[in-house]
Amino acid sequence: GNPAGLWTRRQRFDSARDYQTTDSVSKMEEILVIGVNTRPVVESAFRLGYRVYSAGYYCTADFKHYTERRCILRERSGESCGRFHENFSQEKLLEAASDFIERADGIIPLTGAPPLPGEKVLGNSRVDHVEDKYRLYRRIRNSYPTPETHLISDPAEAMEIVAAGEKKYIAKPVSGAGGFGVTEFREGDGEFLLQEYIEGVPVSASVLSTGEDAITVLTSRQIIDRGVPGFEGQFVYAGNMTPGPSGEIEDLASDLILDLSLRGSNGVDLIMRDSELYVIEVNPRIQGTFECAEASLGINMVDAHIRACMGELIEKPDPVSYAVKRILYAPARCRVGEIKTMGVHDLPVPGTIIEEGEPLLTVLASHNSMEAAENLASNICSRVKKELHYLQCPPPRPQGA
Repeated sequence: GNPAGLWTRRQRFDSARDYQTTDSVSKMEEILVIGVNTRPVVESAFRLGYRVYSAGYYCTADFKHYTERRCILRERSGESCGRFHENFSQEKLLEAASDFIERADGIIPLTGAPPLPGEKVLGNSRVDHVEDKYRLYRRIRNSYPTPETHLISDPAEAMEIVAAGEKKYIAKPVSGAGGFGVTEFREGDGEFLLQEYIEGVPVSASVLSTGEDAITVLTSRQIIDRGVPGFEGQFVYAGNMTPGPSGEIEDLASDLILDLSLRGSNGVDLIMRDSELYVIEVNPRIQGTFECAEASLGINMVDAHIRACMGELIEKPDPVSYAVKRILYAPARCRVGEIKTMGVHDLPVPGTIIEEGEPLLTVLASHNSMEAAENLASNICSRVKKELHYLQCPPPRPQGA
């Protein structure tokens, strides 16, 4: 049946502070959150009463619940935010976070985080065996259903593999996130992965693990946008819908995370084709479903993550609502005004210029039916697009040029 009313979610949220019974957790006072976009995780850590430091690429206008923050991107009215792939580097992130790393009792790494002191990391400090997608494939291919995958350094080899059969293939980077660079294979150069293309529904599982025990707390259907301007045809991650399918996916994901010796909150991306599941990637850190998980389950996911890192799994909560997350990418070069629409997050500073195809903002919607949550999210997206001012002038030089 439908999840219970929203009062249950608020009740659980308000009791989040009562969870802190583990001695190691209670001794921690200062936490650093580091990655490309830290806003949602910082807000949840702040609600738990921690002093929170943030080092990220984006520092959005709605980023209010923090103690101190450092950003690579400095948004200014009338200026372009430039291109993420030109401005971001792990070295810049590490430089921004250097004194925070020394001061923090614990560090939560997110997507894009650089190597960090292992003794402070709340999660997984060694993830090469997972982030290198070919190493992951070789490690799990005999134990879990996976699409046929080849490491390619000679384009002629890829053409021979494709010509030898009737399968479809995609090309993808050896490492990376968000679906950028993942395309249907035509031709390629450099080193890349040639992977069998499994047609089906993209799904993901959010798993909490102590390293000795694990539980899948939520599954989702992924939203993939193949029409992002400038990245047409690529399988770009654009959000989630929760909860997703249950059953075999939950057991498979939990077993896989344990087999990979991962701790904390981790994600498994799969393709569901009819009744078959195929493991595509593993995300060894807090995932993009974070906000949907909090909305659907009515819990504080930072608390659940830290508890798992300390050896304690929460009881699996029942979903209390349906949730939809949509990441909007700029449909054209545009200037952003002051957006006051409810349900909109990661807001650019008013007056800034967002380049075509760059992330614009995040939409979150929840309701007691999936159809209503989807409709609400779509309506919010439509309202936001009407508030954009499209620009025809040539782009300015990127920051630092």
